[in-house]
Formats: sequence, structure tokens, C-alpha cells
Amino acid sequence: MATSQLFNLSSYKYSDSLTVVGISFCTAIVCEAISWLLIYRTNSYKSLRSSIDKAAKKLETMKTETPNSSSSSSSSVAKVKISNKKSKTKKIDRVETSLKESSRDLSLFKFKSGAVVALVLFVVFGLLNSLFEGKVVAKLPFKPFGIVMKMSHRGLHGDDVTDCSMPFLYFLCSISIRTNLQKFLGFAPPRGASSGLFPMPDPKTN
Repeated sequence: MATSQLFNLSSYKYSDSLTVVGISFCTAIVCEAISWLLIYRTNSYKSLRSSIDKAAKKLETMKTETPNSSSSSSSSVAKVKISNKKSKTKKIDRVETSLKESSRDLSLFKFKSGAVVALVLFVVFGLLNSLFEGKVVAKLPFKPFGIVMKMSHRGLHGDDVTDCSMPFLYFLCSISIRTNLQKFLGFAPPRGASSGLFPMPDPKTN
């Protein structure tokens, strides 16, 4: 009897928290497996990623290069310096434009698995919501305020603001686990890739 109670997960103090974290971890693995199947293993993705990496390194090198200084102050030397500076600026602009276009193409390419991953997350969230609706799954080590409190205490009864609901814990786990899993597997976005389909406009073009 004592043995059965000892291994009964439902009687464990942190069973709900561990269940949500465990399901979040498994969901992240499934999502990355789907992304690998539909995106990461394809030649198109590898080519785009390679072009972004090369463009980012080239851009970084061009920006860190400093022109050779000269002690001569003749007008001809000054004109050459101005010409070289304009030429370098144009080259940097071309590389930046190419990098932005490749990043946009990569974001569009990732949309292929976006719908499937969103469906998996929706199903898992519905399952967890049916299991832990109205239940406290964790205790926050601080007193949240504002919108954070509304998110962490959503669907819970009682006045203890340190009570944490399933949606908030699942949200935190999904972000942190999948981000670190992508880095561990080497699936993180390239260093020079801009985020989203609509990158911030270049101030130089305004």
C-alpha cells in the first residue's frame, strides 16, 4: 500500500508542474521533428541559410574595415578617399539588401511547417486545458502585477496572486524549451537573419 502511494505521481507535490513541463518538452521535440521533416533537411533551406551566413559575415567584415589613413592633404587624394567611401557604402547597401531578401525568403519558406506546428500546439493546449482547468499547477516566487498577474492567475479562484495557472506555465515552458532546443540541435535562425516577414525599415532609405 505504501509502495503504491510512493510511486503514485498524482500524490506528488509538484506532479502538475512536472506534467506541464514534461508535455511542453515533448511537444517541442515533436514540433522540431516536424520542422526538420518539412524544412531543415531540404536543400532549399540549406542554401538560403548558407547565403545568409555568408552575407552576414561579409557585411560584418566590410563594416569593421577602416580605410588606410594618409598624411597627404592634396585635393586629388581627398577626392580618391571620398570616391572610395561612396563605393564602399554602395557595396554595403547591396549586401544589406541581399541579406534582407534572403531573410524574407527564409521566413516565407518556414511558413510551410507553421500551420502544422500551430495545429499541434493547439491540440496540446486543449488537452492540457481540459486536464488542469481551474487548478493551481505552480507557485510563483514573486507577486506578479498588471498584465502578468492577469496571465498567471487566469481561470483560478482565490486571492493568492502567487498561484500559477496552466496557460502561463505552458507559455513560459514553450518559449524557453523550444528556443534552447533549437540552439542545441543547430536549428536556430542564422545570425544575420532578420526576424519576421516585415523587417524594420532602414533609416537610410527614409
